[in-house]
Amino acid sequence: MNEIIEGFRTAIELIITLNPEVIEISIRSIIISLSATLIASFIAIPTGSLITFSEFRGKQALVNIIQTLYALPTVLVGLFVFLLISRAGPFGFMRLLFTPEGMVIAQTVLILPILIGLTISSLKGIDTTILDALRSLGATKMQFLRSVVSEARYAIMAAVVLGFGRAISEVGAAIMIGGNIRGHTRVLTTAISLETSMGYIAVSIALGIILLLIALVINLLLAIVQNR
Repeated sequence: MNEIIEGFRTAIELIITLNPEVIEISIRSIIISLSATLIASFIAIPTGSLITFSEFRGKQALVNIIQTLYALPTVLVGLFVFLLISRAGPFGFMRLLFTPEGMVIAQTVLILPILIGLTISSLKGIDTTILDALRSLGATKMQFLRSVVSEARYAIMAAVVLGFGRAISEVGAAIMIGGNIRGHTRVLTTAISLETSMGYIAVSIALGIILLLIALVINLLLAIVQNR
């Protein structure tokens, strides 16, 4: 018990004094996860819009598959991306393995189904009178999609925030693709795992507190967006 209390004291000291390594890991985590979230959003929002307002064979089956992928294990994502970017993989020539860029790709793949599925759910909740009004006014396909996305923007923003939370809290793909290299690919979750296994409880607690604070900020943003 004393060790845990001392760990919390040391953790608070590391945070207050802005320990360089702790700050470096935290900033890297935010940058990687934020980059993945932005890339996934640019792909997911148009894709979700097209799926929602297009009629094609197997549409419901596709939506069911996307929703199933919400629970996609991070280690499977890590394995899939590893096979693609490893030296023997089709994109091995790009040398993305054990790089922050490779971690961005892995996190993008991980949260993409979540953002697509939640975008579809958000757009399905739009009042049908709005959709009918847009069609009656002769809106083009692009104008129609822009308008409905704007109408559901707060729900979509909530989905993006949730996607960021999923990205920054994952550990499996981060270790497999990033390699947890100090000063290069080490992020909050992988650092907590490593420091705990080495017995450095204070550093683990400090990183855990920072991760919880980030999660708190995400939840506050989500609450604000949902209230809007």
